[in-house]
Amino acid sequence: MQHAIDNWATAAMVVILSLIILFKIEGAGERAKSIIPSTTLIWIFGILLSITVLTFVQSHGTHDKSALHAIYIEDCVGVAILILLAASPRGKVPTIRRIAGLNAIDEAVGRATELGRPVLMVPGIDGLGITSLQALNIFSHIARSVAKFGNRTILPVIDPPLVGIGEEVIREAYTHAGRPELFNPDDVRFLSDRQFSFAAGCAGLMEREKVAAVFLMGAFFAESLILAETGQRVGAIQVAATPMTTQLPFFIASCDYVLLGDEFYAASAYLSKNPTLLGSIVGQDYCKVGILLSIVLGTVAASMLAVSPHLQIAKELHGFIEWFTR
Repeated sequence: MQHAIDNWATAAMVVILSLIILFKIEGAGERAKSIIPSTTLIWIFGILLSITVLTFVQSHGTHDKSALHAIYIEDCVGVAILILLAASPRGKVPTIRRIAGLNAIDEAVGRATELGRPVLMVPGIDGLGITSLQALNIFSHIARSVAKFGNRTILPVIDPPLVGIGEEVIREAYTHAGRPELFNPDDVRFLSDRQFSFAAGCAGLMEREKVAAVFLMGAFFAESLILAETGQRVGAIQVAATPMTTQLPFFIASCDYVLLGDEFYAASAYLSKNPTLLGSIVGQDYCKVGILLSIVLGTVAASMLAVSPHLQIAKELHGFIEWFTR
C-alpha cells in the first residue's frame, strides 16, 4: 500500500511540475488562455493519462519493464514539446534551417506565370491519408503564391474523397489571395484509382497543358520516375518530397529540388512560420538528440562492461545498461 501511495505522490509531483512550467507565462487571465493552443491541451491530456497508467501498473507490481520505459520516454518527449509550445507564442519563436526546395516555390511559380503556363501539383497515390493530407497542406501555401501571381493551378488526385478536400484547399487559397474568380473547380480532377493509370493521366496533363512547374509531394512508388521524367521532358521546374526512401534516388536524379525525409513533414511549419508548429518540430528534434545520446551512452557502457568488467565505471553503469537493454 505504501508503495502505491509513493507512486501516486510521485505522479502528482510530476503533473504539478509540468503545469508550473507550462503556465510560467508573464501575464494571466485571457492572455494565458490565448497562449495555450489546442495541440498543447491534447499533449497535457496524453501526459496525464500516461502517468496515470504508469502509476497504476507500478502499484500492481508489473514485471513488464519495457512498457514502463516506453511510458517514461513518452512523458519526457511530451514535456519537452510542451515547454517549447508554451514558449513559442511568447516571442521565443524557434527557427529551423533553410530548406532549398521550399525557397524555390516563388521562383517556380513566377517562371510559370512568365511563360503563361499552369502549375501542376500531385499529392501522391496513397489515397486519403496522412501523407496526402500533409501534401495538401503544403499545396495550400503554394496555391496562394500561384493565386497571387494570377496563374492557374491543376490538382489531379487518385482518391475520390480527395476531390472535395482538394477543391476546398485550392478555393480557400485563391480566396485568401484575393483572387477567388480565378479558381476553376474543373482543375481539381479525379483521374483514376489505379496506380499506373493515374500516372499516365498525370503525364498526359503535363504534355497537353505544357506545365511550367510541377510539385510532386506525398507517397510515391514505382510511378515516380514516370511522373518526374515527363515533367523534365516538358521543361518544368520540379520540386519533389516523399517519405518513401526507396523513391528518393529517382526524384534526386530527375527533379530540380527534393525534400528529404522529415523535411516533408516540417514543410508546413517552415512555410507558415506558425510558432506552435515550429515549437513542436524543434521539441521533437531535441527529443531525437536525447534518444541518440542515450543509444551512444548505452552502447559505450555495454562495450566497456564486456571488455573490462572489473572497471569501476562499468560497474556503476550496470544499472543503466540493464534499463537500456530491456
